[in-house]
Order: sequence, then C-alpha cells, then structure tokens
Amino acid sequence: MDLHGAFHVYDTTLRDGAQQEGLNLSVADKLSIARQLDGLGVGYIEGGWPGANPKDTEFFRRASQELDLRNARLAAFGATRRAGARAADDPGIAALRDSGASVVTLVAKSHDRHVDLALRTTLEENLAMIRDTVSHLRAEGQQVFLDAEHFFDGYRANRDYALEVLRTAYDAGADVVALCDTNGGMLPDWISDVVHDVVETTGVRVGIHCHNDTGCAVANTLAAVAAGATHVQGTINGYGERTGNADLVSVVANLELKLDRQVLPQGLLKDATRIAHAVAEVTNFPPASRQPYVGTSAFTHKAGLHASAIKVDPNLYQHMDPVGVGNDMRLLVSDMAGRASIELKGRELGFDLSGDKDLVGRITDRV
Repeated sequence: MDLHGAFHVYDTTLRDGAQQEGLNLSVADKLSIARQLDGLGVGYIEGGWPGANPKDTEFFRRASQELDLRNARLAAFGATRRAGARAADDPGIAALRDSGASVVTLVAKSHDRHVDLALRTTLEENLAMIRDTVSHLRAEGQQVFLDAEHFFDGYRANRDYALEVLRTAYDAGADVVALCDTNGGMLPDWISDVVHDVVETTGVRVGIHCHNDTGCAVANTLAAVAAGATHVQGTINGYGERTGNADLVSVVANLELKLDRQVLPQGLLKDATRIAHAVAEVTNFPPASRQPYVGTSAFTHKAGLHASAIKVDPNLYQHMDPVGVGNDMRLLVSDMAGRASIELKGRELGFDLSGDKDLVGRITDRV
C-alpha cells in the first residue's frame, strides 16, 4: 500500500474512543470492533498502547493470530523515547517494535509549555526525542505517523517551534504528521487557517485529529481536509473522552456523499448504519437515535406537512437517500399526522389506502 498516495481514514476507537467515561472494552471486545471497522473499509485501526497497558499488549498478540483484516492495517500507539535516553534502549519503544503492528503512531509534544511542564526537558531535547524515535522505528521496518499533541494551542503560543516539531518528524521519516486539537477548543475557520499555513510552509503530509468540545469536531475535520489534510482520524459513533472525538462515520459520509471524495472502498459506506449499531452493541452504549446519517431518527418524519411533501418526493424533506448509508426512512403516526402520514404508513405496512379517502379520513380522525 502506498502511504503517500491514497487518502487515509484512520480509526482510533480502540484507543482514544476507549477513554470515554463508562466505556470498558475487553480484549475480545476490541477484536470484535476491529473486525467491524475493517468491514467499513477504514485504512487504519489504532489498536491501543502496547507496553503501557497489559490489555493492549494482549490485543496485539491475539490480533496477529485472530484478525484477518481485508482493508485495514493495525497501528500501535505510543510516545517518543524518554528524555536523555536512546530510542533503541527504551522499553516503551521496544513494546512498539514487538507489537507486530506495521504502523506506529507516536504522540509528541508540539506545545512549548507542555515540553517544559509535562516532559520537564528542553525544547531541543524534545526535537531530539522525536528525531531519534522516528528514525529508529523506520530503521526497524515500521511505518511511522506522528500525532502532534496540543498542536493548535502550541501553534498559537509559539508558531515557529510547533512547525519545527512537524519538520523534524517528517525529515526523520514520519509519513504523516497529524495536527491534534487535543483540548477540542477550535472552530472551523481557525483550523482552516492553521492547516493552510502548515501545508504551505512545511510541505509535510498533514493529518487531522479533532475533539468535539465546541461541537465542531466533524466540521473542523472537514475544514482541515479542505485546507489540504489528507489523513483524518476519528472514532466510530464519536466515542471519546469528555464530549468525544470526531465521528468517523459522519466525516466519511460527508466526504463521499457531499464532497464526492471516494475515501472508502467502493460500496462499503452502505454498511455504515449496521456497523455503527453493531459496535454500539459491543460497547454497551445505546446507539444515539439522533446521530447523523446512521441514527434511527436520522430519516424519521413526524409532521403531517413533511409527510405530504414526502408523498410527492421523499427528497423534499431529506438531504439524501438513506440507502446510501444503509439506513431507512421512517414515518411516525401521532397527533401531528395528516392524511398523507396515514397513507404512507399504510403503504409501509403493506396496505394501499390511496383509493379510499373516506377510510383514510376515519383513520386520521381516530388517531
């Protein structure tokens, strides 16, 4: 697979999504979800952090034996080497090498304040940690992506250093540098401006990783793609810490159905509703009925006025044919129903009421 060619759809449900409050996945759960994600056609599945979490170490061990992925490649997540050490001697890096994953996604500090307060090292040593770790893993035969943590906040605080982090990783052999809105505080125009600057100034291949704290994770992701990002990260059903990550189904559906960008294998988007609900069964979180595209209410109509229009042409009150994502149109019968609602509901249940206006009227009155 040419990592520099096709658009990347990268799922982090099993790692970042698993940080959601109340969501606890066993190794068997993670293997089951990985199979569903592969069925959706994502290009990369981030399996977890081997070495830092025994469950994730076990996942990668079992995945090599039990997963037969047709579309996706497994990525192991981990951090750059420790300050003052060598990547070749760092046990955390050894766990990434030993994971069996062909792709490693490294998280690195790109905000100067985080380097100072969290890593407690110098800005130069942070760059050395990135350079050494990326080049070491590449020399060991693994592909490397870099997650530039807190990038947008770091860019505002010290643009030059944030960009230098990206250049350092890319020059050392990272295939992608993903710009992370770790705190989730960005808005689409802000994302667009920064991504434009990064692409034009550095020439690196840019990815985007958004959290949903402003309610804009999907919009921010799309803004980044419009500005030049060719790698999108997200989670199925928008799982994740606090308010969640960008919902990967919404991102992909918008790219394919609204922007005419083929980012999944042909035809697999039609399985999106089934897969989103199947994953929800495994996580034990009820599917969100109002979730865009795949929610049970996404194409549900209640008002009689809507039903009258839908009787003429379903597209008058729907932005797309729900079949495109494997969903269905539903009509509700309530005190808001009119004759059209009753007639359409009857058709849905196998009764042709179109020729009997009196009967339709009596049923409507009864309702």
